Amino acid sequence: MMPVIQVCIGLGANLGDAADTLRKAVEALDHREGITVREVSRFYRTPAWGREDQPDFINAVALLETSLTPRALLERLLAVETEFGRHRPDGERWGPRTLDLDLLLYGDAVIDEPGLRVPHPHLHERAFALVPLLDVLPEARIPGYGAARDAVSVLEMSNIRPL
Repeated sequence: MMPVIQVCIGLGANLGDAADTLRKAVEALDHREGITVREVSRFYRTPAWGREDQPDFINAVALLETSLTPRALLERLLAVETEFGRHRPDGERWGPRTLDLDLLLYGDAVIDEPGLRVPHPHLHERAFALVPLLDVLPEARIPGYGAARDAVSVLEMSNIRPL
């Protein structure tokens, strides 16, 4: 039996009614065996990152407790994305999406396996993930980087707007 671990998941969408999709995705996660949603951040409107020729994103972070292994949790996240119409075309990165669920933090674990990296490898440089992370976990620490508050303090945040 796995111990219960505190986990942070990034949620994002920019197709359809993105805010409604995020609310429904949180409900779907909370109904999965081995996952309990403890808190959800405010929702934020943010410009697209990486590929800017697309609609703004709605982003949030959910604080979860899970008894699942990191790999099993990732599989559940990918299944929820698929249920919400997410398709991952080969080779496409940072494109528009109905739902994106990212495993940001899994306790204080550092994991580097094919297809699974925790903490999320870009977390420390993405204000659109750090701002909502601090909503649910104000003292969050990013293993290998330090306090999330310190990481966000050096990033541009003027284009991140709460809904």
